[in-house]
Amino acid sequence: MGFAHNNVLHANHFRKDWQRRVRTWFEQPGRKLRRRNARKTKAVTLGVRPLTLLRPAVHCQTVRYNRKIRLGRGFTYAELREAGINRREARGIGIVVDHRRRNLSEDGKEMNVKRLAAYKEKLVVFPRKTSKPKKGDSTGDDIQVVSTQFNTRLVNPYTLDAPRAITEEERLFRAYRSLRGARASARYDGARKVRAAKRRRGSKQKEIGYCFL
Repeated sequence: MGFAHNNVLHANHFRKDWQRRVRTWFEQPGRKLRRRNARKTKAVTLGVRPLTLLRPAVHCQTVRYNRKIRLGRGFTYAELREAGINRREARGIGIVVDHRRRNLSEDGKEMNVKRLAAYKEKLVVFPRKTSKPKKGDSTGDDIQVVSTQFNTRLVNPYTLDAPRAITEEERLFRAYRSLRGARASARYDGARKVRAAKRRRGSKQKEIGYCFL
């Protein structure tokens, strides 16, 4: 590239000391070991209690990720009511409650109710006094359990269909054309109704005009 007029000369710095500025991740194995030791320490501190609190299964946001399931903030009052759990006692047995969340579908509500039911089956509540257990406390062999540190895993609600051959009807189906047609029908539905109403009024006026008395 040439130079013209009274412009400043280029000062291109091509010999940068990049080796001093490069970012490395050599501490990953050490971090992995540190996290593992922290989990062990937490398990010893908690004793027989679960390592994590129970949270609901919710769908991710946006159209791109809404088919995926993740952990939510807390269970709704309706889900706790269906599972037979008092919302005041839920936090005491490791269940998180979110009063702001709402159930928008029956499938999601049923999924979380099943999640609570599975948690209740494995739940062991140790009484304050073994000789005087209160209502809801575990008794018998359940108290002799070594550990209750289990995690209720997220279950995928979708079931995959077995592979099969494509039918002739499916092969001839034009998905894009069908979607465009449905979109156009929804878009012009109001205008078509207006035109149909005008035609009906016009036909009635013609009948009245040619009526012989």
